[in-house]
Amino acid sequence: MDNKDKLFGLIDLNWRFELTKFKQVGKLFKSRWFPLLPIIVNLFIFVIILLAGFIGGYSSGSYNFGIMIVWILWWVMLMFILVPGFSRSWCLMCPFPIFSDWFQRKRLFGVRQGKLEGLGLKWPKQLKNMWVMNIGFLVTTFFSGLFTVKPFATFVLLGGIILLAFLIGLIFEKRSFCLYVCPVSGFQGLYAQFATAEIRRMNPELCKNHKVKTCFVGNECGYGCPWMLTPFDFKKNTYCGMCLECFKTCPYDNMGFFLRPPGVDLLSDTPREPRRLDEAWKAFIMLGIAAVFFLTMQGPWGVLKDMVRQATFKGWLIFITLHSFFCLVGIPGIFFIFSCLSKLFSGNKEVSLRQIFINFAYTLVPIGLGVWIAFSVGIILPNGSYLIHVISDPFAWGWNLFGTAHFPWTPVFTGSLGYIQGFVLVIFYLFATALGFRLSKQTYLDLSQAKRGWIPILIFLTLVTILFLWLYLG
Repeated sequence: MDNKDKLFGLIDLNWRFELTKFKQVGKLFKSRWFPLLPIIVNLFIFVIILLAGFIGGYSSGSYNFGIMIVWILWWVMLMFILVPGFSRSWCLMCPFPIFSDWFQRKRLFGVRQGKLEGLGLKWPKQLKNMWVMNIGFLVTTFFSGLFTVKPFATFVLLGGIILLAFLIGLIFEKRSFCLYVCPVSGFQGLYAQFATAEIRRMNPELCKNHKVKTCFVGNECGYGCPWMLTPFDFKKNTYCGMCLECFKTCPYDNMGFFLRPPGVDLLSDTPREPRRLDEAWKAFIMLGIAAVFFLTMQGPWGVLKDMVRQATFKGWLIFITLHSFFCLVGIPGIFFIFSCLSKLFSGNKEVSLRQIFINFAYTLVPIGLGVWIAFSVGIILPNGSYLIHVISDPFAWGWNLFGTAHFPWTPVFTGSLGYIQGFVLVIFYLFATALGFRLSKQTYLDLSQAKRGWIPILIFLTLVTILFLWLYLG
């Protein structure tokens, strides 16, 4: 990036603030207790969630601890704070892979050098991408009408993910499940490119002269990167699970945790970490799912709610057919038309249509994240008060642990909900356009071509924004 490049003329895209320069933060990141303690705490919470889901059966989910914590609190924190603010910080504290880690390493706290346990097979080369996660996440949304209202369905989903993480850990190397299968991992990686935090090496010369590369292979202080990245040179958040093993294994304390401007990774395109078609499709799928979720969960159309809640089997089949087509074909197809128009308007004959399509698909990362944050606002404001109730009576056994079991349902700011959602979306639309024009200048190296080629994409982003504003504001 140009050293003088500023987003909106104000935000220096090269600005970084290192948090690990504070001794206590650096010491924390090098400790083997961190992130083990947050993982154990989350494991305890998820045990309660699973028990609440199992005990709750198919009763209404509004007063079920599992439903409220997972689909209200956890989801909102993920979209509001963790991903946009701190990249893949949920992966840092996620309890799902703890059992496979324990099996492979034969310990949770200390460091066991040598070959890890398990078969340690390589993940198939053809599947080293987001396609499994793309399809997997889409398929889980087919059952959203059950997961979000029926406690036992949430128990099955979370229990299945934990079991699958363990089984894959027995067969494949390191965090293969997290990298290529976990349905939460894919959208975290995509939207982490917009995040305002990153882990990177600091002094490239130190890494260049350090021949052993302990951040990758491990040493007596920690394990080699479980995510199979090369911490000494990666440049994007997409596949960094923030496990902090690189901090523990670097003998020069050359890894840093930085705050930064949003969206920096969207402008990065290197031979080792190129923009990819599978990531582009993830952006289409996430945008499509957000639109469908709004229509079926927050919209006024009762017939759609009945379809997603499986009131009839035929209605549900129609829902998943239309939903799949919209996400996998409809949105990408429309975007392809605008990509063709971009190439036509630019007058450039050298840049391939494939490159134009993929590059500009990354403009949907800010828009998509904004849509999901707005959707999450529509979850927490009407339903957040349920959380106050369930923490006192997690199993619906009549407990009152914190004196809040009888707290009534109290929607907040629902009269202003559409305006809040619209405001959020407009902010992210501005980021999408500001970063998108820079993507256009990377795609078409001639400035006049970049300006002309940007027009159709800008129109597409504007139409998407207007559509969602219409949905929010009615």
